[in-house]
Amino acid sequence: MPMDITFIRHGHGEHLKDYPNQLNCLHPGLTELGKSQVIALREQVVFAPEDVILVSPTKRTIETAQLLIPNKNLVFLSPLVGPRMFPQSPVVPFVCDQTYSKEELSHQYTDLRMVELGLDCWEESINQMDARRFKILAEQLLEWCRQQSGNTFIISHDGTISNYRMVLGEEGVTKSDFLGEAGQYTIKNF
Repeated sequence: MPMDITFIRHGHGEHLKDYPNQLNCLHPGLTELGKSQVIALREQVVFAPEDVILVSPTKRTIETAQLLIPNKNLVFLSPLVGPRMFPQSPVVPFVCDQTYSKEELSHQYTDLRMVELGLDCWEESINQMDARRFKILAEQLLEWCRQQSGNTFIISHDGTISNYRMVLGEEGVTKSDFLGEAGQYTIKNF
């Protein structure tokens, strides 16, 4: 059964307040502006009870999910939608893009579940993964999404969203296609 996938970018983050000087801030959350952006987005996004929401395991995306989703629906954390540069680069990632570990998540966000898929993807960051390995894991996650009963929402980061759009077959994606803060992009019948 065809369903939609909607990508949502987190709101304005603390690491962007003094860009680029705060990119080495560990676990930045949303600014007050970011929170208001997400609250405004609530009027545009409607979640059905059967929809699945995947969230990057970073503070700013989890805060976005908590503000955006009125009930818990099927909210899952997954490192497979964590930060990923676009275009991919061998440069060491910024500290602001470090994800929470499973242990940190289990202590701080006890009401959220994690998607495992039988993969040891919590130890290997998708931000440093080569394109071939990322594509294999991304396709496995997308297949899992297709097996769910509702639409899929992914709350993530610009680079990650662009990488997934390419895995889903979009051609010519560039940085100019990045979503704005608290922006959304839907692919029908993925």
